[in-house]
Amino acid sequence: MSDETEQPPKRARKQQLTRAGQPIDRRQRLRIPPHHVTKQTPHDRIHNWDEVYFGYTAGPAMFEAQRCIQCPAAPCTQACPIDNDIPGALAFLELGKLADAAAIFRQTSEMPELCGRLCPQEALCEGVCVIGKNAKPVAIGKLEAFLGDWDRKQRGGFPVPAPEHESGQQVAVVGAGPAGLAVAEQMRAAGHSVTVFEAWPSAGGVLRYGIPNFKTAKDIVDEKAEALCQAGVEFRFDTRVGVDVDWTALSQYDAVFLGHGASVGKRLGLDGERLARVYSATEFLVRANLSDDQLPSALWSAPDVGRNVVVVGGGDTSMDCVRSAVRLGAEQVTLLYRRTENEMMGREEERRHAREEGVIFEYLTTPVGLIKRDGAVVGVECVRMSLGEPDESGRRRPTPLPGSEFVIDCDAFVVAVGYDVGREVYGDSGIDVNDWGEVLVDEHGRTSRPGVFAGGDNVIGADLVVTALAGAHAAIPAMLEYLADLQSERALAMAAG
Repeated sequence: MSDETEQPPKRARKQQLTRAGQPIDRRQRLRIPPHHVTKQTPHDRIHNWDEVYFGYTAGPAMFEAQRCIQCPAAPCTQACPIDNDIPGALAFLELGKLADAAAIFRQTSEMPELCGRLCPQEALCEGVCVIGKNAKPVAIGKLEAFLGDWDRKQRGGFPVPAPEHESGQQVAVVGAGPAGLAVAEQMRAAGHSVTVFEAWPSAGGVLRYGIPNFKTAKDIVDEKAEALCQAGVEFRFDTRVGVDVDWTALSQYDAVFLGHGASVGKRLGLDGERLARVYSATEFLVRANLSDDQLPSALWSAPDVGRNVVVVGGGDTSMDCVRSAVRLGAEQVTLLYRRTENEMMGREEERRHAREEGVIFEYLTTPVGLIKRDGAVVGVECVRMSLGEPDESGRRRPTPLPGSEFVIDCDAFVVAVGYDVGREVYGDSGIDVNDWGEVLVDEHGRTSRPGVFAGGDNVIGADLVVTALAGAHAAIPAMLEYLADLQSERALAMAAG
C-alpha cells in the first residue's frame, strides 16, 4: 500500500526511546495517570446516533502513549490477531511523530480506525497490557483509532493502493466486508485486476449493515470503499454469487477469495418467530441504522418497535440491538439471557453503556413462546433458568426451573443469538464445507477448489472484525504465490508453444 511518508521500521520499539539523552524510566511511567477520552452522557446519546466517544486529540493522545513502558516481549502485539506493532506505534506517537505512528499500524492493518473502535481490546491487547495489572491499561484501541482518523484527515481519505505494474491477472472477491476489502486492497496493490461481488447495495458488510452508527460512523466505510474505487477495484453490488452469478462464471478469474461472512441469523425454534414485529438481528439493525435510500428494497422502512422491545441474546450484537431500540424511541427495552453476566461473550463496555441507557437485563431467563394478537407479537413467555455442569463450550449449562414461567409484554421481539454461513450458499461450487456451512481451508486459506481461497466469518463462524482481517492475511500470501506460479506457467507454455 502506498504511503506519503517513509515507512518506519516494523519493530520501531527496538529504537531506544530517550528523554534528554536518558533511557526511559519504566517505574516513572507506571506513575503516569491515565488520560481518559470523553464521551456523550447517556441522556444526550440516547437521542442521537452519533458515536458515543469523542476520541483523542493529539496532545492527550501523546500523553496517554507515554504510559506504555515499551515491554521487550510486547504481550500486546502477541495478543493482537494481526500482529500490530503496538509499542512501536506508541513510541512514535509519544514523540509527536503521528505520521510514523499511523504508518506502523497501517503496515499490518487495512483499517486501524475501525479496529480501534470495534475490537474487544480488553480481551486482546489491553487485556495483557502490563500496566493493567495495577492500573488502567494503556488505551491502545482509542489511540489506534485516533491515529487512523488523524492519518485519513491529513491525506483526505484512506491511502490508495498504487501498483507498480499491471499483472494482467484477474481476481474475484466475494463479499465486501472486512476480509474481502483487505484482500481487494492487497491484490490491487500487487497489480491484479480486482472485481468484488457484494450481495448488499453498498460496501462494508458487517461494518455497514451490522454495526450501529453510535459505535462507528459510516463515512469511514465510505472512504475505504472510495479509496479502493480510486485504485481501480470494481464493485458489483446487489449481486449474489450462486444466485445472480453462477459459480462457474468465477472460473474466468485467475484466483477467487471468499469473504462473504456469516449472515444467516440463527433462530430459536419458537412458534411464532415469523409473526409481524419479530425480527432477526440483521434485519433490525439494518432498518434501524440506515436511511431509506441506503436500504435494500425488501427492507425499506425502520422497524416498528412500539413501547416495549425484547431482545434475546448475549453477545455484542444483542447489545447493538437493545441500544438501537432505545434510540428508536422504545420506552422499555429488555434483554433476555439464559446464563449470568459472567458467561456473556460480548464486551463489558457495551453492557455498561446499555445499562446507562436504561436497558433492563433479565439474566438466567429464556423465552419459550411468543404470544400473538392480530398476527403480531404482543408478549413473550419466559422461564427462569439455573446453571448446572459445564457444557461443550466450557460454560455452565442452563436448565429450566419448574414453575418459574412468566410473561413480558412486548411490541417487538428481536432474535440476536448468533449467525451461521448456511450450506446452501455453495450449492454445486465444489467447495468443501462443514455441517454449519463454514468453508474448510488449510492454514493458508486454500479451499478444496484450486485457485479458490477463503477467510473470515465464513471460515471460522461469526467473530470479530480483526479475526476476519487475520483470515484475509493468512490467505493473501498464498494467493499472491498462486498467481505468480500461474503466470510463470503460462509464460513457459507460451515460450514452448
